[in-house]
Amino acid sequence: MRNREKGFSLIELLIVVAIILIIAAIAIPNLLRSKIAANQASAVGSLRTLNTACIAYSTSYGQFPGALASLGPMASGGTASSTSADLVDSVLAGGTKSGYVFAFTAGTSNQSYSITATPITAATTGQNMYYTDQSGVIRVDTSGTGATVTSTPIG
Repeated sequence: MRNREKGFSLIELLIVVAIILIIAAIAIPNLLRSKIAANQASAVGSLRTLNTACIAYSTSYGQFPGALASLGPMASGGTASSTSADLVDSVLAGGTKSGYVFAFTAGTSNQSYSITATPITAATTGQNMYYTDQSGVIRVDTSGTGATVTSTPIG
């Protein structure tokens, strides 16, 4: 009589590995799309936060900030001022968050401003570009040319 060894055959192991690879091939693109959607939602939320911070800054100092860094945190032990108003965290004041770069442009005599949010890499961090200004309306461009004051408002 023959002794039968217990365990899996090579064919059985190859079938299991093939099934795992098929599941991974389906799941990974969905994961990337989810990450892009999360980054885009974060960019819109950050623009809302920046709009609110700019209005608060304007109320306190009589004009909009001259730079994004002016909305950032104050030095330790210091007090809020027009150069460090302590209205947003250091990450957002630094201009890069969740795969997007935020560019702040002050208007004439700091009586207006505009902010654009552009993905660092369109294929992996986000596909939409965003724009907002002192009106508080956030606009989106999905074509990749860059959001402007004439782009479609988000709904």
